[in-house]
Amino acid sequence: MTSLYSHAGGDEALHRLEEIFYVKVLDDPLLKKLFPERRATHVDHLTWFTAESFGGPDRFTRELGFDYLIQVHRHLDISDEQRERFVELYLEALDEAGLPDDEPFREAVREHLEFGSRVAQQNSRATTDEELHPLRDVPLWTWNEPDQSDS
Repeated sequence: MTSLYSHAGGDEALHRLEEIFYVKVLDDPLLKKLFPERRATHVDHLTWFTAESFGGPDRFTRELGFDYLIQVHRHLDISDEQRERFVELYLEALDEAGLPDDEPFREAVREHLEFGSRVAQQNSRATTDEELHPLRDVPLWTWNEPDQSDS
C-alpha cells in the first residue's frame, strides 16, 4: 500500500502545502487570534506532523512529542467557526500546492483534518487534564488507495 505521504509527494510537497496554508491562516481575520504572529519553526512543525500522520518519518514524535501539540492548543478556546475555517483554508492550500486531486486522497485528507481539528478544539477548551482528548500519539492516517490495476 502506498502511504499518503508518498502519494502526496513526500517532504517537499508537504512543506510547500504547509507554507501556503500558514500564509493563509496568518492573513485570515477569523484565525488571526489563533495565529497572532509568524513563528520561524511553525511550517517545519506542521510539515513534520503531517508527514508522520501520513506514514512518513517520525520527526514530530522524536523532536517534539505529542504533548507539545496538546500544550500548543491548550486554552485557545477554538470556536466552531474557527475550526471550520481552518479546514477550509487547508483544503484550498492543497489545490494551490498542486497536491494530488484524486478523490481517495482528498477524502483521506478531509477526514484527517476533520478529526485533527476536533481533537485540537477539544484540547483548546479543556480546563482540566481529564477534559483533554485521550489521543497521546501522532495518529497514522490510512486511506482507500485507488486500485492501480484500473489505470
